[in-house]
Amino acid sequence: MRLVMMGTGHFAEPTFEALLQSPYSVVGLVTQPDRVVGAERGSTRQTGRGMKAIAQEHGLPVLQPEKINTPEGVAALAEWRPDLLVVAAYGQILSRDVLAVPPLGGINVHASLLPKYRGAAPIAWAIYHGETTTGVTIIRMTTGLDAGDMLAQESIELGATETAGEAEARLAQVGARLAVHVVSKLAAGEVQGRKQDLSLVTKAPKLTKENGAIEWTRSAVQVCNHIRAMQPWPTAYTYWHRTGQPAIRLLVHTAVARAPQAGEAGNAGEVLLQLDLSRLRVMAGDGWVVEISELQPAGKRTMTAAEYLRGRKPQAGDRLGPEHA
Repeated sequence: MRLVMMGTGHFAEPTFEALLQSPYSVVGLVTQPDRVVGAERGSTRQTGRGMKAIAQEHGLPVLQPEKINTPEGVAALAEWRPDLLVVAAYGQILSRDVLAVPPLGGINVHASLLPKYRGAAPIAWAIYHGETTTGVTIIRMTTGLDAGDMLAQESIELGATETAGEAEARLAQVGARLAVHVVSKLAAGEVQGRKQDLSLVTKAPKLTKENGAIEWTRSAVQVCNHIRAMQPWPTAYTYWHRTGQPAIRLLVHTAVARAPQAGEAGNAGEVLLQLDLSRLRVMAGDGWVVEISELQPAGKRTMTAAEYLRGRKPQAGDRLGPEHA
């Protein structure tokens, strides 16, 4: 069987490498064009070895079209005479013409338990919404967004402090194993898909920088889930407000929810006064406390809360919130 891999970033790399080690013939790679680091606004993809570098190590041809769905893109793909497309985090929705090139169409490695979290950022939104379980689904590709029949599925438990980036690394390995399994079943003609239950569909749209804004009126657990979900990109953020001073933008990297200590109370977003300045403690909307242990002031390095608070001890009335609250 002749396979073409289509994917970009850290999540796709284990699948690509697993296919290269399989009995099947990988005849080419389609990946996103080379970008200057940080230039692709809205990208949530972590970079590992690099899909293009892996292909070059194996002497494989690489296509990097801005849009694969053009007549030129379809023609270039057809020259490789693939039997099947294997897609993981490619970043473009494939047209009917592209999917018609290989006789077996395409399969997609999707990082959620479909039909939940269809879209570009399934891991982040699963964590944001407090899911304790997620997984990988292999689907037969259609022109709908993550709407094809399910060919295989496997779940994992999410750790209580696990970030989206950490979960992605684990799910990438699950996806690689499942993808090879499904390819072998397709080669043997043994795959029977299962329809998705449309009543259970939820969306996982592409993240933007604005998605990082912390809403302190939410519960402490929800705020901490949000912080985990936004790692490694776009990163959760808030603003420190002090009377008579300009707001300071803070990126929040690590935090946990804590029950309030005796005497701790206040409005959502209020910075709690305390003798122990090893942690930054902030009141959430449910009366519990978000304890921040690692943060990054705008334009500065990441530091512990203790390091930051040595230069900015909380004062009465200090609060965290949106820039123009």
